[in-house]
Amino acid sequence: MDRLAEASGVSRAMISKIERGESSPTAVLLGRLSAALELSVSELLTGARLGGGPVDGPGPGPEPPPPEAGGAGRVRRVADAPHWRDPDTGYLRRPISTPGFPAAVTEVMLPPRTRVPYPAAAYAFIAQLVWVLSGQLTLTDGTERHVLEAGDTFELGQPRPREFGNETDADCRYVVVVTRKSTA
Repeated sequence: MDRLAEASGVSRAMISKIERGESSPTAVLLGRLSAALELSVSELLTGARLGGGPVDGPGPGPEPPPPEAGGAGRVRRVADAPHWRDPDTGYLRRPISTPGFPAAVTEVMLPPRTRVPYPAAAYAFIAQLVWVLSGQLTLTDGTERHVLEAGDTFELGQPRPREFGNETDADCRYVVVVTRKSTA
């Protein structure tokens, strides 16, 4: 826990509170913890690595059983899908894909006048695509500022600090697709 606190800049006491379920982390804290653990925020929240096995730590709840043999799929109802809401901003993340899927697909609802920054280290080991479904997303990528409208996509490049912002008076809804980069 001491190494995680040092690597993330999050106090040992806060990490302990989060671990015990006594405190809900903010999006900013999740970004710092995910970078230190070399997990995407999606992996951290679901408790599973992209494409595979579990990760230590609590997840949002049990996942549905895997599809039956023979290629049969499954339906996951929106009411049954886990979600996470930032206690400070109301920022909402809902996983669309399940942990066994080869990419983490997450729906995000960013409330009006909200900004969520993530450190560059959070992007060092993942490839990420953002697709705006509704509203307007202001994505600050290092020093570059991009205003994305419904239907626009942005494929994130080299790791740099990023900020996802909604400067409007309406919700912004977007999808984030994350895959793990090869470390070989």
